[in-house]
Amino acid sequence: MSTLHDTAVRGFASDNYSGIHPEVLAAIAAANDGHQIAYGEDLYTTRLQEVFARHFGEGVQAFPVFNGTGANVTGLQSMLPRWGAVISASTAHINVDEGGAPEKIGGFKLLTVPTDDGKLTPELVDREAWGWGDEHRAQPLVVSITQSTELGTLYTVDEIKALADHTHERGMKLHLDGARISNAAAALDVPLRAFTTDAGVDVLSFGGTKNGAMLGEAVVVLNPEASDGLIYSRKYNMQLSSKMRFVSAQLIALLEGDLWLRNARHSNAMAQRLRGEVEAGLADGSIQGVSFSQPTQSNGVFAVLPDGVADKLRESFRFYDWDASRNEVRWMCSFDTQESDVDAFVAELGRLTTA
Repeated sequence: MSTLHDTAVRGFASDNYSGIHPEVLAAIAAANDGHQIAYGEDLYTTRLQEVFARHFGEGVQAFPVFNGTGANVTGLQSMLPRWGAVISASTAHINVDEGGAPEKIGGFKLLTVPTDDGKLTPELVDREAWGWGDEHRAQPLVVSITQSTELGTLYTVDEIKALADHTHERGMKLHLDGARISNAAAALDVPLRAFTTDAGVDVLSFGGTKNGAMLGEAVVVLNPEASDGLIYSRKYNMQLSSKMRFVSAQLIALLEGDLWLRNARHSNAMAQRLRGEVEAGLADGSIQGVSFSQPTQSNGVFAVLPDGVADKLRESFRFYDWDASRNEVRWMCSFDTQESDVDAFVAELGRLTTA
């Protein structure tokens, strides 16, 4: 098959738009020859357990799945009885971007809390952490946070520890959606376990797709007492890969060395460059009327544009509206974003805002 797309075109819509990192692609090829036992009894999935243990601590269990929604739904489902509910930020991916799968497929109620920065605090959790023993209310038994958040912001290690302590004191468990967990660790400059295992997180979804994998995430059980039945629910949620070695090989390629960190540092740096160049343009007048709605702490930039600019800019570079009612947009950088991509984007933004 011939290549159907222009391989020089890169946008700022999503880190899902990027291709597969060459080292990950090589890992898939390396795992390809010969036969291996299906459904996770292969040598690569066994090795993956060792790799995750190095990053998150002995005794953790990793369950490879196809995608982030599957990881979140299956992981949360394993933490809850049928009458359970999950407290999350209103902006959480499980609430906004998973097509109702947590409630329809997972079978649990979401109790959402508005936040300005995508982050929960103990005080915000308490807005929905009530009603235990009331048969008329879905029981709040899990708190789910995202790191980095859907608004590109970060929890500090101490903030997650405080949330974990608060959650556990109330008899609940803490789940972490780590679709961009590598970006968070890179930005905070701490090991992955610092704000997960060591901070008191019970179960997490580990994201690979947004950081250079073809497909594949993992439900990682950090506290075995907090999760039950994953080997069964992964299957009936249609997340059990028969040729699991190819999912595991990708995650090994990312995590066995420092590829996960190199990719995340690069995408974070490109977001910082993008914001910095826009700020410089605002200072010297070559860009006008643009403001920022969130701090740029990982690989996403959230901005508010003058009327009509977003659609014109999208004629050259793909990106998404975040809140179209106030002209707020999201610009995402990837492991393969180039400085030249950023510079061309900023130049076009300047031309459109000063025309």
